[in-house]
Amino acid sequence: MTTAAQIIAQKLHEAGCRHAFGMPGGEVLLVMQALDEVGIEFTLCKHENNAGYLAEGTYHATGAPGILLTTIGPGLANGLNSVANAFQEQVPLIVLSGCIGRGEAESFTHQVLDQSALMAPITKAQFQVAKGSAQQIIEKALNIARADPPGPVHVDVPHDLAGSEVAVIKRALLKPEPAAWPEGNSLESARTMLAQARKPVILAGLGAVHHKAGEAILALAEAGEIPVLTTYKAKGIIDENHPLCLGGHGLSPMSDTVVLPLLKGSDCIILAGYDPIEMRNGWVEPWDAAKAIDILHADIPHGMHGAAVRFVGDVAQGVAALQNAASIKTGGAPEARAALEKMFAMRDNWGPHQVFSSVLSTMPENTVATADSGAHRILLSQMWRCKAPQTLLQSTCFCTMGIALPLAMGYAKAAGPNGPRVVAFVGDAGFEMVIGELATLRDMGINLTIIVLIDESLSLIDLKQSRSNLPQLGVNFGATDIVRVVEAYGGTSEWISDKEQLISATSCAFLRDGFSVLACQIDKSEYAGAF
Repeated sequence: MTTAAQIIAQKLHEAGCRHAFGMPGGEVLLVMQALDEVGIEFTLCKHENNAGYLAEGTYHATGAPGILLTTIGPGLANGLNSVANAFQEQVPLIVLSGCIGRGEAESFTHQVLDQSALMAPITKAQFQVAKGSAQQIIEKALNIARADPPGPVHVDVPHDLAGSEVAVIKRALLKPEPAAWPEGNSLESARTMLAQARKPVILAGLGAVHHKAGEAILALAEAGEIPVLTTYKAKGIIDENHPLCLGGHGLSPMSDTVVLPLLKGSDCIILAGYDPIEMRNGWVEPWDAAKAIDILHADIPHGMHGAAVRFVGDVAQGVAALQNAASIKTGGAPEARAALEKMFAMRDNWGPHQVFSSVLSTMPENTVATADSGAHRILLSQMWRCKAPQTLLQSTCFCTMGIALPLAMGYAKAAGPNGPRVVAFVGDAGFEMVIGELATLRDMGINLTIIVLIDESLSLIDLKQSRSNLPQLGVNFGATDIVRVVEAYGGTSEWISDKEQLISATSCAFLRDGFSVLACQIDKSEYAGAF
């Protein structure tokens, strides 16, 4: 007999899923058992919200959808933030929750709420398994979750149907391939715009990462010596050490003073998978719409900018289709790159600049970093140079706090002991949001280095209050003895107060079997004028 729970597990395994995260309840025990039977390892977390971020980490490591498993009512509700984050960050996530069957729910109300309605604003689709429908529903869920733009899909599994017998239909689950840009007026208009331009610029975003467009973007850039900007999500789409790469942008007012004039003065802006959800109000209409070519991975509605030519399809093939129109231009990359390097150079005194440069100097080349939301993330995103995409992971669309640690945990878990080293950067406020997951990290037994920048303040909000001439309110908090807390959770930790100490401690942390938390004490005033 094949049960509904078993067919759901089988289809998830066929899609490449090998990990699930959450906190079980009685309503999902059969689903959890079925996942285990097919080789999908379940990891018990301390909070469902963090479990969703761990699931996202496995997606970045493997490309397979993440799995969040929750029980009924409060279990699912606890995970809402991580699901909303996956929705805006375009992360394929299967949210499996237990529920009371529809008939029983008419009379039994304990913990019962309309879970599909709860999830509707933050998922691409919502399903509830009915008798005999498990295979159809999980196949639909996987197809929708992985289709452009990818995102979370919610599947409610009534506890009374999880063990019911279902018929299995043998068929392959195929992922649709995005379309190429066809020859015709649209493509010819774009080629003409590029051929006639003298100061073109490429701006790459998350869609370029989804469609693995790095090689095409690099080829086009080199063919015309065209500067390449990226969003934070697309950092590393081409090696950021390349002389034509100007790095990631979108949150830093300082970097905007360099890159926004470059875009404003360009006579041809090539948007490669650029979704402006990562940007702020300074990026509303940042160029003349008549000079923009928009190559999109999905038809994403927004009011941020316009374009003269618009193509929705395969970003890599769309960019490659323009290459023959490129010729050597004068894009201004050397001047802009030099200005940005000077702007975010390491400082002589101890602070976040030295923290980031010190860790970078000790890392193996393929190290993956995660960053939490806060002042440190903006500076880190300007200083950190990525050689490949998805090597600096962060929440740039939803910008949620508390993500860096569980995201790093999920990545390290899926990558395995032979995968890249993983380091998480987090402020002390964000760290204390998720500190309970150190117990999960201990039980996972993986190597992970966590850099905590300690200034006992919500420094980014403090800066915003100051810039708005508002009194300081609700941004400062007391000190926690983080070293002792970490040691109580079974990790290794030490206080860090200078560059040499951090270099030594980070080098040792990368070689350690367990997890390390390096508590870097800094002055919040070091963020003033930093980004």
